[in-house]
Amino acid sequence: MSACDPTLTGPLKPSFKAAGDDVPNTAKIEKLIQSLRLLKHPEGGWFAETDRDTLRIPNPFLGKEQQDHGGSLVEYTAKADGDDASRSAMTTIFYLLTPNSPQGRFHRNKGRTVHTLHKGRGRYVLIRTDKAKPGEKAVVETFVVGHDVEKGERLQWIVDGDIYKASYLLPDNEGSEESQEGLLISETVVPGFEFIDHNFLPTNLLPELVDEKQFEELKWLQST
Repeated sequence: MSACDPTLTGPLKPSFKAAGDDVPNTAKIEKLIQSLRLLKHPEGGWFAETDRDTLRIPNPFLGKEQQDHGGSLVEYTAKADGDDASRSAMTTIFYLLTPNSPQGRFHRNKGRTVHTLHKGRGRYVLIRTDKAKPGEKAVVETFVVGHDVEKGERLQWIVDGDIYKASYLLPDNEGSEESQEGLLISETVVPGFEFIDHNFLPTNLLPELVDEKQFEELKWLQST
């Protein structure tokens, strides 16, 4: 049984082994990457920014002290490049996971992110420090994104700011071992994405946020 989701009969584990450049993409996936002009993403997978609103709004994060679970200060490691007083009202990207780059490691954004599915299947894992009671570990939430809505798969999902999330590719169908075109989604960030508003989960923080069994089950999602 999974330590993160008691409805699952086994632990969360990768469906595909990351192969990087050692194994080429299938012709169908390579055509998709070229058609959408995708680039490698530092989280893992591929991406392309498709829209950045020209409307600038005041940076809502200035002067707000954000905290990790347990009260330690958030450290967003990127530094402002230029004007930090404002943000684009909204940005949107394509994001793709493939069999040779099948997971996006734990990270978070300050902004709220709306995810929309285009094709494929995957699993998301959220570390919900916002749902934890004082003195308790964070709540781990996990769900499948896909087109089989009758089985509870999601076509759209929203992750609020400061919540760590990770994702990984699943086969196109339960019981199969293939993903023909990967997992392709859109992510819309409000206010618009900036690297100063993003950070990866520090390696020493995961065992503080979740219990020991959950840590052992999730630690592979700290890398690409």
